[in-house]
Amino acid sequence: MASHRRSSSSGHTRSAKVTVLSAAAATAAAAFGAAPADADPADRAEATRATVDRLYAEAEKATERFNEADERTDRLREQVARAQDGVARGQERINRMRGVLGSVAGAQYRSGGMDPALALMLSGDPETYLERAAALDRIGERQSDTLAELRRAQQRLGQERAEATRMLTELERSRAAVGRHKRTVERKLADARALLNSLPDAERDAFDRASRSGRDGLLPPLSGEAASPRAAAAVRAAMSAVGKPYVWGANGPAGFDCSGLMQWSYAQAGVGLPRTSQAQRNAGQHVPLSQARPGDLVTYRSDASHVAMYMGNGQVVHAPYPGARVRYDPVGMMPVSAVTRV
Repeated sequence: MASHRRSSSSGHTRSAKVTVLSAAAATAAAAFGAAPADADPADRAEATRATVDRLYAEAEKATERFNEADERTDRLREQVARAQDGVARGQERINRMRGVLGSVAGAQYRSGGMDPALALMLSGDPETYLERAAALDRIGERQSDTLAELRRAQQRLGQERAEATRMLTELERSRAAVGRHKRTVERKLADARALLNSLPDAERDAFDRASRSGRDGLLPPLSGEAASPRAAAAVRAAMSAVGKPYVWGANGPAGFDCSGLMQWSYAQAGVGLPRTSQAQRNAGQHVPLSQARPGDLVTYRSDASHVAMYMGNGQVVHAPYPGARVRYDPVGMMPVSAVTRV
């Protein structure tokens, strides 16, 4: 990046402004590990780029952890609802069986007194009376079968209640994890913005992350055909999203994070993808990068914390980072983890 230092001969006011900017940059550099403001301009620009890249990468990893925790929370919420419905239905069934047995007891009473065994069975302590199996042979076979089924139903109900309680506890833990990851993302992004805002206007305006082209226009005709009609449909969907803003935690259609764009694009083709880039890495067959075809998913970094869609011509479409829009970039913009054909 070219030097953006201002000459001291420009006047007192301009020199004072530079001093203030340099002080701000120095403060940010100390906080985030970037080069100090009095370093060589090229070194400072490179250090700033590296630090902001690192902060964005950390935010992206936290975003994928947020997506994973949020997806888990949704699944747990559905499971808890089903478990609670099952408990309610189980309780209704038990109530009906107890009603049947109560009717039998009433009939016996009216006909000359309640059988002591049945009175025991209908006592207010359902945990103990059902344990006395010897009493079952003193009432009719039908009542015996009903009581045995009641016993099994109560055992199942107890298990279902315990499982619902366990899932509720997991749900609360998952909600807490979502909150933690959200705070981490927001902190990393705030740090990156603070560092960028500490730079002089010219340096900030010229800033662009190394190895990413930043082009958001249309590509020349794609080279190669998609591996399948559904991949071709996903390619068309991804192309239609070019220019939409990066929004962390979003999966369209107004904004996207990296994995959200892939999930949305394939959803338009009728294909369900997992929510996170790590899960998307294993959502199909791995192929060599040299054999990549339009529609293939390209995951990056050793932890697969970023994902893009191969479009041909050595290009991908992806949601790069906060402040950027969905765009085309070279497939080799970062170390490739895997190429996945869905």
